[in-house]
Amino acid sequence: MQVEFFHDVICSFCFPMSYRMRKVAKKYPKLDIVHRSFALGWEKEQFVQMFGSHEAVKPEVMHHWESANQNDDEHRFNIEGMKEQDFLFPTSKNGLKAAKAAGIIADQESYWDVFDGLQHALIVENKDISDLTVIEAVIKQTSIDFDAWRTQFEDPETEQAVREDLQRVQDYGIQGAPAVVVNQKYLISGAQPQEVIEQTIEKIAEEEGFQLKGLELMGTDASACNMIDGQWICD
Repeated sequence: MQVEFFHDVICSFCFPMSYRMRKVAKKYPKLDIVHRSFALGWEKEQFVQMFGSHEAVKPEVMHHWESANQNDDEHRFNIEGMKEQDFLFPTSKNGLKAAKAAGIIADQESYWDVFDGLQHALIVENKDISDLTVIEAVIKQTSIDFDAWRTQFEDPETEQAVREDLQRVQDYGIQGAPAVVVNQKYLISGAQPQEVIEQTIEKIAEEEGFQLKGLELMGTDASACNMIDGQWICD
């Protein structure tokens, strides 16, 4: 069962949602989780269109952080620390390309590690994650081959892959992030509580006839030797 997880590195509510989705991935390892880009502010022009200026973004986002911190299970947002920083709120483009490059040269787990690393750098450490120096430092904290990553980051293929995700957002009609799309037809919108995510996944799995855990027995049991309480018991 495919699960597409749409998120942005600068998205406040994506931070708690990613934390919960990692628990989902661990509980239901048979899920095929694919990470997709969602750009809240691809470049500064989008910020100007939405907020009037790039400078106006951070004060507004700090209000979002207060709500997201209440949503976050661990309340990890360093709001006061961010207010003290003098850089403008970062745009999405470089961070999304960084995560996508990791996914292309490695796997979806590597994408996730970079995504979470960038969000932690912004939300907890209050670093400008549109700055390539900051991004490179995050990459170096992972197991990803840095030289291969840098080559892929600079390859036009990477930005094209991100743009294809953004087109998928339009095709699905997704209005906000985070968003989870299951089997290209079920939408879980927003940073839902853990139990709601799991209940929804289980309900969809039942409707789709997908077994989330274990193996489905085909036919009937036959004679076998079994390990029971540390002893071999044979039929």
